[in-house]
Amino acid sequence: MARVKRITAEPEEADIVDLSHEAKGVARIDGKTVFVADALPGERVLLRRTQRHRNFDEAVCEQVLRASPDRVGPECPHFGLCGGCALQHLAPAAQLVFKQTQLIENLARIGGVKPERVLEPLTGPVWGYRRRARLGVKDVPRKGRVLVGFRERSAPYIADIHECRVLAPPVDRLIDALAALVQSLSIASRLPQVEVAVAEDACALVLRVLEPPSSDDLVRLGGFERAHGVRVYLQPAGPDSIAPLSGDAPALHYSLPAFAVTIEFQPADFIQVNGALNAAMVDRAIDLLEPAANAAVLDLFCGLGNFSLPLARRAGEVVAVEGDAGLVGRARDNAVRNGIGNAAFHVADLFTDVSGLPWARRTYERVLLDPPRAGAREVLPVISRSGALRVLYISCHPGSLARDAGLLVQEHGFRLSAAGVMDMFPHTTHVEAMAVFDR
Repeated sequence: MARVKRITAEPEEADIVDLSHEAKGVARIDGKTVFVADALPGERVLLRRTQRHRNFDEAVCEQVLRASPDRVGPECPHFGLCGGCALQHLAPAAQLVFKQTQLIENLARIGGVKPERVLEPLTGPVWGYRRRARLGVKDVPRKGRVLVGFRERSAPYIADIHECRVLAPPVDRLIDALAALVQSLSIASRLPQVEVAVAEDACALVLRVLEPPSSDDLVRLGGFERAHGVRVYLQPAGPDSIAPLSGDAPALHYSLPAFAVTIEFQPADFIQVNGALNAAMVDRAIDLLEPAANAAVLDLFCGLGNFSLPLARRAGEVVAVEGDAGLVGRARDNAVRNGIGNAAFHVADLFTDVSGLPWARRTYERVLLDPPRAGAREVLPVISRSGALRVLYISCHPGSLARDAGLLVQEHGFRLSAAGVMDMFPHTTHVEAMAVFDR
């Protein structure tokens, strides 16, 4: 393990010349790189080094002596303490430039490829957008209360916050109410997290309970439901144990109106965090794929059918594959509910060799894939052999996208026609992107 030396240094002036992928300002002082929290390129700052490493140091910004024109005042009073956001001090338009730069640099450095065209960034709301989140919960006796929120920026503790400007309503204003609720329970020290899922018609709060709530606890939880118009679910074990507090609860759902599709989901199911951006992403994805009315389309890592079902409205046939059997079952139900009969869903582990499966031996005109952070290296040969003339890759990690882009171009006969970022997580360093590959 590299040796880290924590220090208390004297303040020193420096110019910030770049922004790291972790959104720290980069200074060069006497030939050494110093990463400065909350500093922006083009600024001159007064910094104080806090940690020394062999090849770089870390520092905090004590004072901005010359501000960047892209610097803005953070919207949230907890910015700097809470680790949920890293870029609130950078104007949204400049955040997009930062993310686009990260994408293009990763494609070149890791994949050795460059897009022929850079897509215009896809944007949506920058506040109140986060409809999925996992909030930590901690009973802190020395503070005399329960904390609910994200982790601190540079520590493993739950941040002491009272609101969250990026969470979707009504959860954005429920932080204190949730903390007070947990504090009133007999199991306050045995409730480590609350998972949030905001649908179009309801807000679900899944409470992870390590001990059964008492009868008095259940009364308090029910009162919270009614007072705030939310649905409380209890999770005593794994995801399959999640159950609504008040008996049967209607399914949650979101809509993709451009395709007359409504997708139902369970509180712990994966859905894209930013609802408005997701709708715009699906629109652009299908525009870029340009499936013919009689085309066969393969959708890999299909989840609940977020892309599959809209694609089925445009293409002749959609074959969709996902590793989670529960998600596949709900995707099939969503197809039936939407009157879609030209989409077939299959369960398969796409991180293993699936080349012998019947759906993988077919030919397709188009392929769409939306893998997790690990990327899709294992399934790229299937895509190559499918005969698809166009592939659309939706990415939540620029490093794995860059690696897979290099393989598609250098080993599988594609060219990188276009790539661009999607601002799924404004004010964070998450870089979501889409890339178009043509045979």
